[in-house]
Amino acid sequence: MSSTSDKKADRTAPPPVKVEGLSVAYGNSPPILEDVNFTIEAGEIFGILGGSGSGKSSVLRNLIGLVKPRKGRIFIFGEDLWADNGRHLNESRHKFGMMYQAGALFGSMTLLENVAMPMMEFTGMSRESVITAARVKLSLVGLGGYEYHLPAHISGGMQKRAAIARAMALEPKLIFLDEPSAGLDPITSADLDRLIVTLARNLGIAFGVVTHELGSIMSIIDRAIVLEKSAKGIVAEGAPAELAKRTDQPFVAAFFNRQTMDEAKKASPKQ
Repeated sequence: MSSTSDKKADRTAPPPVKVEGLSVAYGNSPPILEDVNFTIEAGEIFGILGGSGSGKSSVLRNLIGLVKPRKGRIFIFGEDLWADNGRHLNESRHKFGMMYQAGALFGSMTLLENVAMPMMEFTGMSRESVITAARVKLSLVGLGGYEYHLPAHISGGMQKRAAIARAMALEPKLIFLDEPSAGLDPITSADLDRLIVTLARNLGIAFGVVTHELGSIMSIIDRAIVLEKSAKGIVAEGAPAELAKRTDQPFVAAFFNRQTMDEAKKASPKQ
């Protein structure tokens, strides 16, 4: 049972993600994003949204430490990801999980082996404990009984569930999802959405979700930022249902209401 002091500590703990003044560029090219600022709170399902070429994937690559920001700072649970020129980067990466768009499971390994691998490599757990923990993770995502299946022998939706189980291997309180619903039929996508919500609510996991799937956005995202290519940054932030009503911002209205820009501009009170 938590004490009052425990609860106070929880409230004052640093958020899973805090981004300050992020500028993203590749090589000597001009920045594609400038002065991006946002926070992902504990247990929140947070959306990183925008049109094609807006920089969603670039933000994600910065968040997981694959690309160093041109400017700005990224804090994961209060620790600067690139402090001391990234000397502690690998340690910071152990604090979050990642599910890639295609799952990125190892095809020659069973689902159990895929989920067990991070625990075998990065913890001092015994093999027996790792196997037990891996079974639990697969059960949490609805894959109990599929432990010895290879990725090629299960459906795309099940592969994504297995990838989430692997992302949970080190029991992080933060998981990044890259286009989780991509390539799934509506029913399978809805099932995956419900799983994400269940994990967030029951286990207190914060999710940073890069997606353009409107159905999923409206169903599961608590709060989101919207990136826009020409603005080179965030043009809106808030709950999706509220963002959909912002007719004073044609791009945002067009995105959430599945309109053309001309339709959104005609509806804007500023036009």
